[in-house]
Amino acid sequence: MSLKIKGLQKTSLIDYPPYTCCVVFLSGCNFRCGFCHNPALLVEVAKTPTIHEAEFFGFLEKRKRWLDAVCITGGEPCLYDELPDFIRKIKRLGYKVKLDTNGSNPDMLEGLIRSGLVDYIAMDIKGSLDEYDEIAGVAVDKEAIKRSVSLIMDGMADYEFRTTVLPRFHKEKDIIRIGEWLKGSKRFVIQQFRNDREMLDSGFKEEVPYSLKELKRFREILAGFIDDVEIRNI
Repeated sequence: MSLKIKGLQKTSLIDYPPYTCCVVFLSGCNFRCGFCHNPALLVEVAKTPTIHEAEFFGFLEKRKRWLDAVCITGGEPCLYDELPDFIRKIKRLGYKVKLDTNGSNPDMLEGLIRSGLVDYIAMDIKGSLDEYDEIAGVAVDKEAIKRSVSLIMDGMADYEFRTTVLPRFHKEKDIIRIGEWLKGSKRFVIQQFRNDREMLDSGFKEEVPYSLKELKRFREILAGFIDDVEIRNI
């Protein structure tokens, strides 16, 4: 699969604080989470215009004075064998790099971490391991997911683990299991589910998000395992 840039958010103050960054969207993903907010990157990809690399790097060259970092997201960026070279080109321009990933390709992650190519990794934790297949919509290699978690926790790059919580998938018992699994990790983010966005499965628009009170309860539980726990997207 050749690397395809399918979107570019030219400025973001929230994706990699405290840095001002741009967000580059790569197409393709090996998961099929029904509540995914970027379905155009997964299906009917051919209908989404491709941004050529020369155009993207020309943009980065011009924005050096205003941008500190590049956030690479998807889709799933780690599906691309060309990802390390793509990041090297970004780093040569002096930018920090944040990578969003589902953790399904630990070999790629290990290479990126060991090479010092990523400054920050945000790995999505779909849920407790026994619920992964249902949430991701595919059969998931859980050993690969666990290995990615270990690599990130033991690596030199800064990081966060994060879970978008939905009532149908994430009960209190699941939050406890996630906390037990990720005990001792640096940072965890509870992301509020939004039902007002485009999604891969429109049926999720009927899902009623958790209340702030319920999210705070989850934060209280996770704080027993992880020092830094925050709630996002409220």
